[in-house]
Amino acid sequence: MTEVTTIGLDLAKIVFQAHGADAAGTIVFRRKLRREQVLAFFAAQPPCLVAMEACPGAHHWGREIGKLGHMVKLIAPAYVKPFVKRQKNDAADAEAICEAAQRPTMRFVPVKSEEKQASAVIFRTRDVLVGQRIQIINAIRGHLSEFGLIAPQGPSHVERLITQIEDPASGVPEAARCCLVILVEALRRLQGQAKALDAEIAARAKADDTAHRLMSVPGIGPLIATALEAMASPAETFRSGRDFAAWIGLTPIQRSTGGKERLGRTSRMGERTLRRLLIIASSAVVRWAKRKGVPSGSWLHRMLARKPPMLVIVALANKTARIAWALMTKGGIYRAPSVAA
Repeated sequence: MTEVTTIGLDLAKIVFQAHGADAAGTIVFRRKLRREQVLAFFAAQPPCLVAMEACPGAHHWGREIGKLGHMVKLIAPAYVKPFVKRQKNDAADAEAICEAAQRPTMRFVPVKSEEKQASAVIFRTRDVLVGQRIQIINAIRGHLSEFGLIAPQGPSHVERLITQIEDPASGVPEAARCCLVILVEALRRLQGQAKALDAEIAARAKADDTAHRLMSVPGIGPLIATALEAMASPAETFRSGRDFAAWIGLTPIQRSTGGKERLGRTSRMGERTLRRLLIIASSAVVRWAKRKGVPSGSWLHRMLARKPPMLVIVALANKTARIAWALMTKGGIYRAPSVAA
C-alpha cells in the first residue's frame, strides 16, 4: 500500500472526514471518523503532514495531533475554497484541504498555544460586555424618549437618564419605571465587570515586557499592547511590517490588471479586534492633533494638511501596526523621529 504523506482533515463537532494522499497526490484513503476516534486514528498513522482549516477547535486539534509526531498546518478557509470541486460536502472539503496543503506557495496559520488562546479570551469577553452595555444604553434612551426625556449622545451622559428613572417625580410612569430599573441594574453590573477586566488587562500589560515596550508607541495603551501580544500571530511569521498590517486588514484591496494599479477600500481582512482597536486609537490621536496641534513638518501634520480625516486615521493605524511589528521583532522602545527645522 502506498504510504500516506498528507492528510486533509475536515473538522466538525461529531463526525470528521479524513482524506489521505501520497507524495504524488494520489488518493490513499477517504475515511469518516467520529470525534472519539480521531486521536486513535492519527496515532496509528506514520508521521506525515496533517492539514486543517483554521476554524473553531483547529488549534486544539492541531496541538493534540502534533503531540503524536505529525506536522500540523492550518490553512485559512478562503485559501481552501478554490480547491473544492463542484459539490460541497465533507469529503470534498477534506480533499480540498489536502490538495491546498500540497501547494508550494500556500500560506499557513501557526498553531496557537493554550496560554495564548486563554489570553485572548479576556478581549473576547470584554467585547461581549461592551456590546451588551451599548445595547442597554440604547434601550434606555429609546424607552425614555417615548416620554419626552432625552440626553446628549455618548455613554457619559446616560447618568442623566438614570437620574430621571430613579426620581419618582420625573414623570416616568410607574409601570415603565419598574422595568427600566432592571435595565439600570444590568447596566451598572456590566460597567463593573468591564472595569474589572480593564484592571486585569492593565495588570497584564504592566507585567509583560513586550506589552510594556509597545506602550511607548503613541496611541498604544495597555489594552492594545496586551491585545497585540495575545491575539497576533508570532511576529517572526511575517516578512515585514507591511505584511503584518495587511494581515490585520489595514491595507487597500487591489484590483490591478494590465499593468495598471487600482487600489480600493481597506480590505478589512484578518484580525477584526486588533483592527478595530488600532483604528479607535488612531482616531483619538487624530482628534487630539487637530485640537492641540502637531509639530510642523511631521508626518501627521503633512497628512492632515492634504488628506481627509478618515483616510489619515486608517493610514496612522497602518503605521502604528508596522511600528508594533518592528518592536515585537527587533526589541527596543519607540523613538519619535526628529522633525527638520
